[in-house]
Amino acid sequence: MTRQAPGALRSAAEEVAVLAGEHAARAEETRRLDPDVVKAVLAAGFARHFVPVAYGGTAGTFSELGQALVTVGTSCAATSWSASIAAGLGRMAGFLPEQGCAEVWQDGPDALVVGSLAPLGRAKAVPGGWRLSGTWPSISVVDFSDWALVRAVVPHDGGQALRAFVVPRSTYTVHDTWSNVGMRATGSNTLVVDDVFVPEARTFDGEDLFQGRAHHATAACHAVPLGAVNGLFFAAPALGAARGALALWSEYATAKFRNAPREAGGPGLTRGFYATTLARAAGEIDAAQLLLDRAADVADRGALVMPLEAARNTRDCSLAVETTVTAVNRIFAAAGTSGHSVTSPLQRCWRDVNAAATHIGLQFEPAAHAYMTAFTDQETGTD
Repeated sequence: MTRQAPGALRSAAEEVAVLAGEHAARAEETRRLDPDVVKAVLAAGFARHFVPVAYGGTAGTFSELGQALVTVGTSCAATSWSASIAAGLGRMAGFLPEQGCAEVWQDGPDALVVGSLAPLGRAKAVPGGWRLSGTWPSISVVDFSDWALVRAVVPHDGGQALRAFVVPRSTYTVHDTWSNVGMRATGSNTLVVDDVFVPEARTFDGEDLFQGRAHHATAACHAVPLGAVNGLFFAAPALGAARGALALWSEYATAKFRNAPREAGGPGLTRGFYATTLARAAGEIDAAQLLLDRAADVADRGALVMPLEAARNTRDCSLAVETTVTAVNRIFAAAGTSGHSVTSPLQRCWRDVNAAATHIGLQFEPAAHAYMTAFTDQETGTD
């Protein structure tokens, strides 16, 4: 199996975007992606994007992934979010020991790994591995998964520690619990593991992800600390949806602008209203794009990323999403009654962007705290 060529993901994303857009309305009704869309996401190379080359993966860049996610997100934010999960959790699985990686990708690099870093499980050591139990809600695209990566609390030196576990689809059940108004098609249902044996080769220290300490993978994408990259996986789909919303509204606004009065005083809104809305929203979305592009460029430096840069990336991803929310809310408020119709794709963009912004990895206060801490440490010379 040959490694995917650089740039191939961006090109394939355009085809995924078309297909995802065709199925978006139906996917909302069923609360999960169409199987053909999931197949297209995997065929495009999202799952293999960060898989180590030794297992047929691309070990690619965050810059290329971000561009591909934005492209897909313009048509369907839920598909982009799911593609991001496929890439992000595949990257995390690369932190496993060599034997564990070989098992996960024994059938090829396109295995779909899903999961959660919420420490909602418990595990105890047994000969050869661990016994794991736990319940993890909001696991996107879990219905189509091959593996799941989850974190659990384990006993350690008289106290507790966190450990990551990777388990195959045959060992967990999925409960249909997803009914949110935004990102409906992600099928983010609940995953349950009940007293499952996990061999040592399919676990690793939970801190490894945060520090960028992969067991044997050496690519830059596995050496970068989690704080420098985590927000990118959630911000890019939101940015794509914002660009989709802008494109949809622009068609409506252009027609309105041509027929609007130049000055106030008559019926309806003036040309200035449409011009100002377009310019502000487009500028806000462009600003968010610039923040995410810089963050991706920094992340692609891998182990060379400094603590303050990692904290700045977290800050910028959160700020970028706040900016996209402002832009999309501005657009939606100016869309007229037709834009609020349940048949309008614009209202789906509005719901999806606002839903994405609630993710714990995009909240500004903890991001600001991390940035202030890193900034202060650098100023004082503290390690």
